[in-house]
Amino acid sequence: MDRQRLDCDSNGVETEAQGVLDEPRLIEETGVAALVAHVAQPVLTGLGYRLVRVKLSAQAGMTVQIMAERPDGSMNLNDCEIVSAALSPVLDVEEPVKGAYRLEISSPGIDRPLVRVSDFRRAFAREARIEMTTGIGGRRRFRGFVGEVEGEGRNAVLTLDRSDAKPGEAIKAVLLLGDVAEARLILSEALIRQSLRVAKASQGQDASMEDGARKVPPGEGAEPRRGPGRGVRSNFKQAKSNQAKLPARQSGAASPETGDKDGSQRQ
Repeated sequence: MDRQRLDCDSNGVETEAQGVLDEPRLIEETGVAALVAHVAQPVLTGLGYRLVRVKLSAQAGMTVQIMAERPDGSMNLNDCEIVSAALSPVLDVEEPVKGAYRLEISSPGIDRPLVRVSDFRRAFAREARIEMTTGIGGRRRFRGFVGEVEGEGRNAVLTLDRSDAKPGEAIKAVLLLGDVAEARLILSEALIRQSLRVAKASQGQDASMEDGARKVPPGEGAEPRRGPGRGVRSNFKQAKSNQAKLPARQSGAASPETGDKDGSQRQ
């Protein structure tokens, strides 16, 4: 009987964990970024990570940035190494991006994007900047402190305590999360202090980051940080057709379809 109860409990934990990994994103990419996300999503899920965002940039050659995290929101340099090693060969086979590019695996950072309902719940009382796909009272952009979230999925509703309200405007805004086009935490001293407390409480995780940094081969060093609290692992990938001709660190030109839903296309 005890063994049966233990098996049931174990199955329940596994089902819950899988449900967290499978939680859909409210915000998704378009164009080439969507093709990359389609390839990356199952690989990340199989490793126990969640896809946050895919960003394509044409600055200094093509850069493909994949933000990922563990279900609890953590992501250290060692995690970036694991994801890069598993995802890189799959991208070589699927070729969602034509031409040479720089692959960058990173954490979402302290001022992270909010892309799932659970992200908004975890960000309670933190200040965020939110843009909607449709106007609400003549406004599409809001800034304020994240309040309660009611409901699930794209039907979930967020109450935002506005910090950008002008005299005569409503202090609270009720936003349908299914209509969010872009949302991100605002970097503040309080947010930095919270991040430092989490880091101090996770000494084992910090040790993993240091071990991961020591394992990086010469010439392929991971950049220590890019943006506040963001671990990054990057390497260069070459187009198959030009592999014999391209220098080791050459990057290809950008495609006009590199933008995603939040207008991140850059020239």
